[in-house]
Amino acid sequence: MKGLRFERIATGRHYNVVFHIGSTYVPVSDETIDELKEQSLLPAERFLDFLIDRVGYSSYLKDQIRNELQATGDPTTQITVLQGAIREL
Repeated sequence: MKGLRFERIATGRHYNVVFHIGSTYVPVSDETIDELKEQSLLPAERFLDFLIDRVGYSSYLKDQIRNELQATGDPTTQITVLQGAIREL
């Protein structure tokens, strides 16, 4: 599946949520999810920077996130959808 999305895969584990970047995924800790929730009302561009900083722990992942945003359509709309999804996790 293309695009960026969060998926809750479990509860009570070290990594309960994964962040999908196209067909790749990155495990995300509960602490990071809480940080993202706290910042989920930021404007889309600022939230994107925050998301990339917290989830993209390598330059490769940061590039993958940006490339996937560009490849799948309107980045602002995608970030807005991610902001809503993070609040519901």
